Amino acid sequence: MPGVKAVAARAGLPLAACLLLAGCAGGQASPGDADNRFIGGDGTAQTIAAADRKAVGPVEGTTLDGEPLKLADYRGKVVVVNFWASWCAPCRGEAPTLQKLSDEHKPRGVEFVGVNFKDARDQALAMERTFEITYPSLFDADGRLMLSFREVPPNAVPSTLIFDRQGRVAARIIGATTYSTLNPLITRIAAER
Repeated sequence: MPGVKAVAARAGLPLAACLLLAGCAGGQASPGDADNRFIGGDGTAQTIAAADRKAVGPVEGTTLDGEPLKLADYRGKVVVVNFWASWCAPCRGEAPTLQKLSDEHKPRGVEFVGVNFKDARDQALAMERTFEITYPSLFDADGRLMLSFREVPPNAVPSTLIFDRQGRVAARIIGATTYSTLNPLITRIAAER
């Protein structure tokens, strides 16, 4: 019969493996769904040279307000797409900055669109009211819209993609962003012709 230490050691291995895997998955998860974990981003921005930019698949759906929205309808404008959820603390932290930048850049032909990911509609709408968000957000309750972004995946919630006027991803920020990171990227991409 094995000793107590041997049994404890064998029982500890699966537990340790589970803890290690959970730690690699990042700290943000949708409540009640352990399979919705993303790698936590650090807010680092990646710019993509014009020659290397890729378009994403068709992105269309219904907004949180129930209106149809197609990303293709924004062609000719710079579009900032932010992936967020009400259960995500960093998303709440960056929401005022995103609204401020939306207000500042709208006169320059820049549009903001949110993608609300694996969330409850009521909670998402409450967050929009709390932070007085005026730009539309696609409702992606089941995560299917996220599949349209395979070419340049967001990889974390929150994440932000900036599309150039040709509808190609020009920059990506994995994790929460700040005014000082996002504003110059939008300005530079909006200045491209």
